[in-house]
Amino acid sequence: MRRNSNQTITLAGTVVAIDEARAAFSVQARSGDVFEAIVGPSTSFQVLTNLDQISRDRVPDPAGVPPEAGPLFALKKYIAIDRRVFIGGIYQEDGEHVRFEARTVYLLHSSPTRYLFEETHWWLVQVTQMADRILDHLFDQRRNYTIDDFAKFYHTNLNILGQPTDDDVQECAVLSRLLYDLSTAFLITGAERYFLAAQAAMKYLREAFRSSSHDGEYCFWAYGRRRHLEGEKGESLYFASQGPDDTNTIPLYEQIYALAGLTQYYRITLDTEVLEDVRRTINTFQAFYWDPPSAKDKGFAGTGGYYSHLDPVTMRPDTPALGQNYRRKNWNSVGDHIPAYLVNLILTLEPLPAGSARAYLGDLLKVCIGILEETTSLIVEKFPDPKSKYVNERFHDDWTPDHTYSWQQNRAVVGHNLKIAWNLTRCANYFHMRASRRRAMGHPVEAAADDQRATRCLAVARQLGDNMAVVGLDMVRGGIFDCVEREPTGGVPIQFAWGATKDFWQQEQGILAYLILHGATPGSPHYLALARESSAFWNLFFLDRDRQGYYFRTTEDGLPILDGQYGMKSSHAIGYHAFELAYLAHVYTRTYVDAGNGADNGFCMYFRITRSTTQTTINVLPDFMPPGRLTIERIIANGVDVTAGLKPANPDDFQVPLAGLDGDRRDGTISLVVQFSAIAP
Repeated sequence: MRRNSNQTITLAGTVVAIDEARAAFSVQARSGDVFEAIVGPSTSFQVLTNLDQISRDRVPDPAGVPPEAGPLFALKKYIAIDRRVFIGGIYQEDGEHVRFEARTVYLLHSSPTRYLFEETHWWLVQVTQMADRILDHLFDQRRNYTIDDFAKFYHTNLNILGQPTDDDVQECAVLSRLLYDLSTAFLITGAERYFLAAQAAMKYLREAFRSSSHDGEYCFWAYGRRRHLEGEKGESLYFASQGPDDTNTIPLYEQIYALAGLTQYYRITLDTEVLEDVRRTINTFQAFYWDPPSAKDKGFAGTGGYYSHLDPVTMRPDTPALGQNYRRKNWNSVGDHIPAYLVNLILTLEPLPAGSARAYLGDLLKVCIGILEETTSLIVEKFPDPKSKYVNERFHDDWTPDHTYSWQQNRAVVGHNLKIAWNLTRCANYFHMRASRRRAMGHPVEAAADDQRATRCLAVARQLGDNMAVVGLDMVRGGIFDCVEREPTGGVPIQFAWGATKDFWQQEQGILAYLILHGATPGSPHYLALARESSAFWNLFFLDRDRQGYYFRTTEDGLPILDGQYGMKSSHAIGYHAFELAYLAHVYTRTYVDAGNGADNGFCMYFRITRSTTQTTINVLPDFMPPGRLTIERIIANGVDVTAGLKPANPDDFQVPLAGLDGDRRDGTISLVVQFSAIAP
């Protein structure tokens, strides 16, 4: 029993009772707890707003109750049984007396049964607001961009106002993530500004950070560049990482994320020079980091997967100078391949495009599929821990878990568990799709093996999704926690490593994990409820509406933390995930949530294709989808409707021919718009 205890708190729940006489209503949180909220004259009711700050409050006034009725008017207007709400208020406890006074009640739509973040333009508005503001920060009012613009004005570190900090480093992996952002913004909006900026970013990334081997077969990417101080001309190139966990090493995850932007840019353009850099970088992964059984001849463990770091002097993962990163493997070195570049690259290469480059592309596709199969198998087999609800994330090279690494110790990052759930579900979709193709081609044995792979992937994904709903998500306030102890003590289900904080990128993983799990398991509606809960917390508390961006970290109640690096708009750790979220939440919602039942289930993707005689088709499937869930509705090429001549006869075929298209743009590219419709399961 506490005395005179007062606390500001946020609650998330469903309205289960209304007491008009006391001007109160009760909400039940997902934890099962019921809280009564008192409405007073200072209580405000707000309908969720997006980054454009447009008021979306269209709740009709109640009949027969005048505004002068005060709290009763507000209750009648905004509160309804079974309505999902978030409440910010004051919780007081004094002996046996408990009182919760609502100060702000957040509604998720003007209609009690709908959600604004499931409307057709919600995520498109978010991505355009973010992209415009980033480009304004870096380049002011420019609408055309050059490689020199990025050389002169691009900064990795931007403060809360979007202005450059004293550290003028340009990090390669962060620039590549910006290239992903710009390419993705174009992919779902078709806005010319984003394409022109992406094109210039691509050129600068390749020119400023690429390091090719003597024989041209391998490509490494430098960590970053920094200008000299006090007017001294020139700049320094840093080949080895300067990151705190990775200093003086070549971490694989930085090389992986150098491909994130390049692969997404290739996806919208089919630029063959960009693809060649992607191919040579993957060659580097296979030659220097990969640990297949044959690697025993080099003195490696030969147990599969990828080492996490190389020594920049010996170019080996087993040099003692690597310190804590000596002969290590981790989630980033194994699992990050999948979301960073593999999914997008395989989507672009399979089925193999037509044209003279088919053999070249086939060799690359074979390597990519091998990486996908190996990494998914390792995640399914090595990462789950029977002693914990969380996965192991760091390993010695014989796959013994490493619970002594630096800050991580025996701790779990909730977002990594959800990222695994999301990506294993994507891979389950891929293997089911491949099984369907193989079955149609008369290969039942191979198809059965793919279905088994899919089943294993989805089983682990569901287990992690279910576990995180209890020990990773806030069951009272909503939102997703950060770092926790894998084996909590003291009888509590969640023990925090530091604070009970929530980071932006982990919200993304949860939203996408639960949306795609909902799509993969139509008979399990609780995943959609978890996706909506997580989406609501992101859209209520992580959006920086004053500066058209997002916050890195919030408290457990959703208040932004702005100290030090957490107040920055761009840094080594900030970026990429918000655009990935906007893109895939848009696609998943249209495909898995609004398919059927008369809902608007359509969306478009935009491409600006470099004409080529070596590749005469393009694959346009947005993500690994279950068979039969999506179909091409319409195709526009250079402003001309060419659906009748180009739409594939097979609804599961998403390969569009490019040869013979009329009305080329003056720059020789093909502007392609593909409209999709989702199909209810």
